[in-house]
Amino acid sequence: MFSFLSQAIKWISERFWGMLFLLIVVMLLLPKGDNISMANLQEIELKGTIMDATQIVEEIYSAKEDDSIKGVLLNIDSPGGGVAPSVEISYAIKSLKEKKPVVVYSSGTMASGGYYSAIYANEIISNPGSLVGSIGVIMQGVNIEELLKTLGIQNQTIKEGKYKEVGTPMRAWTDFEKAELESITKETYAMFVADVAKARGLDISKASTYADAHIFTAAKAKDAGLIDAIGTREDAKNRLITLSGVKNPSWKQKDKFERFIEKIQQSAISQVSAYLVAPKALF
Repeated sequence: MFSFLSQAIKWISERFWGMLFLLIVVMLLLPKGDNISMANLQEIELKGTIMDATQIVEEIYSAKEDDSIKGVLLNIDSPGGGVAPSVEISYAIKSLKEKKPVVVYSSGTMASGGYYSAIYANEIISNPGSLVGSIGVIMQGVNIEELLKTLGIQNQTIKEGKYKEVGTPMRAWTDFEKAELESITKETYAMFVADVAKARGLDISKASTYADAHIFTAAKAKDAGLIDAIGTREDAKNRLITLSGVKNPSWKQKDKFERFIEKIQQSAISQVSAYLVAPKALF
């Protein structure tokens, strides 16, 4: 066994320079880069709970500045998430659309913040089995007062400002604290509805028919004006090809290792967020 390995190593070392020379020759004979088909379309995925928009917004703006990319497919399967990151994604898509066509494909659930992210696309196409909508805002918190009493733990607080303890988990919220939080959800909901109505060309006076946190099947979402068509991912890709006008479509491929790391990051963010007790407005 060792003799075989020794002979193999000797053979490789003796022929190293010859093999290197052949490799250089092969590289020189390969077609030049400008003869190789370059990617002209890109698919960006928005999956899971939206708690941080940094990565996907970077992808969107990178696609916007890449002149070789002529159109973007945003593949959404998200139940929503934080207000701020959802708005970040939505406005990034709005900016992208000013330069090149964007088609959104709802591959599973496109609800709340997931839907907010989609509204400024040129067209929204939904899988026949997708759930769409849930245009609403929710703010939740916990009351651990009884648990603390059971454990013999007493809370101590020093504060300045009437509303400084709004959303505290240490006790039940007072009426004025609830009113303060309600004002936030109402204002955020009004923004959500106004943006949807403007982006989708809907009558805001009839918002109760398409908003109000209704959840629609793809067919009902189309009737309500929330999406443009029902189809498969292939249909969405073909529609983007048409809108972009590319003759020889070539889709940008993402590195598998990069995709793996992204999934781990998304999972970690979602799990950490689930354990946070401070109330926050969510789409």
